[in-house]
Amino acid sequence: MKAYLLALKDMLVAALYPFFVLLTRHMQRSGLMLCAYKVPEGSSFQFSSTFAATTPLTAVTNADPAVVTSVGHGYSDDDLVMIQSGWEDINDSVVKVNQTAADTWEMVDINTTSTTLFAAGAGVGTASKISSWQTIPQVLTIGSQGGDPAYTDVEPLSKRQGFKIPVGFNAAAIELTLGHDASNAVYKAMLALSRAGTKVAFRMLLSGGEQSLGYGYLAVSEVPNLTRRQVNTVKCAITFLGRTVSYDS
Repeated sequence: MKAYLLALKDMLVAALYPFFVLLTRHMQRSGLMLCAYKVPEGSSFQFSSTFAATTPLTAVTNADPAVVTSVGHGYSDDDLVMIQSGWEDINDSVVKVNQTAADTWEMVDINTTSTTLFAAGAGVGTASKISSWQTIPQVLTIGSQGGDPAYTDVEPLSKRQGFKIPVGFNAAAIELTLGHDASNAVYKAMLALSRAGTKVAFRMLLSGGEQSLGYGYLAVSEVPNLTRRQVNTVKCAITFLGRTVSYDS
């Protein structure tokens, strides 16, 4: 009897787990549940220079989420694609796919309802599916630069109090410190991409299941840093061309 009850419990947990995951995400997005604190331990960092052939985006709606018309796109749910678009806020960005039909798909969590930022009819371009992610080896530390709001200072002669006008965002980059290993095959591939100035997709997989995505240049140092009683290290940087987009899974 005990074994039967344990088996029944396992069946119920397996059946209800997807429902609770969806419910939790809905409550977090709706502000009904406080977001949990996360820690960096267990995170990994990946890049890809492998993109499928470009697929034309013949229309992109002003909606939340944006719906793309792309005849015969062949994408599936949760595919990651790099976007080239007339809309600056999604150009040179990596977004997740929610496949809706053979010729349409959604840009998950991409809100394009503002016709000020997303001029109607101007979002057409191309998409390229990303594949063959490679994990950046021996990451020791990570730091970010930029990505913060940028302002123009205004100091009217007729006023004693100046003010700032937000004008966008500063250029963003992420810098990694890697344990140096000149024999590592992935490190060698990264060096080749760096020397060639090749653009790559970048993904941070956080320990809680979230992922942050971007697209830009990969730059890797060949000169190791040596400090007594510490492992030898090199620097690796990713400079983003477009916005970075984060998803909860």
